[in-house]
Amino acid sequence: MAQTWMKAALIAAGVSLAIGGALEAANTIKIGVNQPLTGAVAASGNFVANGAKIAADEINAKGGIGGTRIELVIEDNKSNPTEAVAVAEKLIVRDKVPVMMGAWSSTYTLAVMPKLMEYKIPMLVETSSSDKITTSGNPYVFRISPTSGMEAAAFADKVGRLKIRKADFLVVNNDWGKGAADVFQKMLKDKGVVIGVVETMDAAAQDLNAQLSKIKGSDADTLFITTAVEQLTLALKQIYALRLKRQIITTGGSQNPDQLIEQAGAAANGTLHLTTFAPWFPGVSPNPEATKAFIAEWVKRGNKFAGLTEGFRGYDGIRTIAAAIAKAGKAEPEAIRTALWNTQLTGLNGKIAFTKAGPKGKESGQSIPDVYLIKIDNGKVALHLR
Repeated sequence: MAQTWMKAALIAAGVSLAIGGALEAANTIKIGVNQPLTGAVAASGNFVANGAKIAADEINAKGGIGGTRIELVIEDNKSNPTEAVAVAEKLIVRDKVPVMMGAWSSTYTLAVMPKLMEYKIPMLVETSSSDKITTSGNPYVFRISPTSGMEAAAFADKVGRLKIRKADFLVVNNDWGKGAADVFQKMLKDKGVVIGVVETMDAAAQDLNAQLSKIKGSDADTLFITTAVEQLTLALKQIYALRLKRQIITTGGSQNPDQLIEQAGAAANGTLHLTTFAPWFPGVSPNPEATKAFIAEWVKRGNKFAGLTEGFRGYDGIRTIAAAIAKAGKAEPEAIRTALWNTQLTGLNGKIAFTKAGPKGKESGQSIPDVYLIKIDNGKVALHLR
């Protein structure tokens, strides 16, 4: 089912799988994948990589692109921006990839971006949400994940219904966390919400009691949290232990609610989460059959269901790159970059098509995916305020 849909999706996007020529001359078409496979956010990076592998296998099972198989060259950036840069250079210089996907964290992606300019290699950004990625002026960046600003805009109509009067923030101290705090605060202020305490935490911090004690002294009714799922689990447990009564809303789309239910237990109950994929409810996907097929293959391979909220990013990312290579007719960086502007397909969380973002003449590509608000209610996931 998934393989049939893959072929149909590429054809619907105006892409021929039998383009021949330059692609058939190569043994394989290499696609670089720059992800955190070890370190603080390793679980998320591995989920993205596993989703990418499913997409690559589906494409290759149907003859690849123009008769040529794709080969994923997956490298570990070790949850570190310096390593992410080294990985990007290795993929470009040693492995000679014509296109990459990465690098999960906004901080890692921003660190890599100068290398894209230096070597003129396009990169599909599958996860990072910092607005700076597509506003800084890098024509080699194409992002399928929403910006923090898009998340805030999608959430805006729910502020009144959630009765938010005053909001505190607890965010990871990097481009992702601080960027999310900035755009959500602006949106909330425009809605008449008062901003209270704003606290940051190091990505590797294992004790958040100092920050949470300050937040406990606030009279806010809502706490926004932005960090990776591992640290979010810790935060929820410590909030529960401190009996900190707040409406908790997380941003960033990388929360893995099932993992929170499993690891945080009662501390996760009642929490709200913005996410860009709802695998618990495949019927709300823009392509329910493709979503069901992807979920089935994910589970068949022994992957945790909780990882689907990350894994789909790698799946859609590789599909998008493959469609662009097929449209380009050759696996060359500039041809792929040009083709990405005209690539359209239906992703698991919405239409993938790139609009221009950033300064004139240096625009990056930005797609606009769906955003969902879900609630953990008595150990189960539910769509909230649709």
